[in-house]
Amino acid sequence: MHSPNTRPEFENRYDAGKKLSEKLTGFKNQPVVVMAIPNGGIPVAHHVALELNAVMDLIIARKIPIPLAPEGGFGAVSDDGTVILNHDVLKRVNLNEAQINYQVSRVRNDIQQRSIIYRSSRPVSVISGKIAIIVDDGLASGYTMMAAVESARRKKPGKVIVAVPAASALAVKQVEKVADEVITVFTDFAPRFYVSDYYRYWNVLTDQEGLACYQEWHRRKYHANIDLGKQRNSYQG
Repeated sequence: MHSPNTRPEFENRYDAGKKLSEKLTGFKNQPVVVMAIPNGGIPVAHHVALELNAVMDLIIARKIPIPLAPEGGFGAVSDDGTVILNHDVLKRVNLNEAQINYQVSRVRNDIQQRSIIYRSSRPVSVISGKIAIIVDDGLASGYTMMAAVESARRKKPGKVIVAVPAASALAVKQVEKVADEVITVFTDFAPRFYVSDYYRYWNVLTDQEGLACYQEWHRRKYHANIDLGKQRNSYQG
């Protein structure tokens, strides 16, 4: 039986972002793009990007749900079409190729709709030669993050860093195979891991809530740039 933590480490995702950013101070003012996985990763990345004075963007990746048991997954898909499959789970659930392709197709459609919601006409950030820090609110199996990392690799960044507030040790081990570095605030070695256990206030964010948080970052960054410009003008005057 699962027993959740009685003392969560984070109040909410913003608090988690604050604590995670303390682990990432070495990247401040570096050529960094912080890439959030919607929806839960956006509030975490929001604080990280502000603290690092970095660009914030999104990398949309989703787990592939198991038919009739959608809380579980057998892999993940990212917004550029990258597919990562968990073959151990596939052996257990005994899905045929048609069933796998159907589930993958559904997830791709979902990602396409989310891309329209989040991006609109906003261009994708260039990460070639830069440090891509991919952020989510936690790592359970690690497969969604692995798909995100593989997707980022195709854009030829200098490094791919995975940063999350909490992760299972097994997920960290999996993601380390594809990322240059995995940074966590807490790594849990317990046999069962639930991201929600690490948060006092936990909810499943809607696309509207995630978009509002993403837009808030853009507003804050815009006003920060205006203030910086005024400071420079005053020095020149």
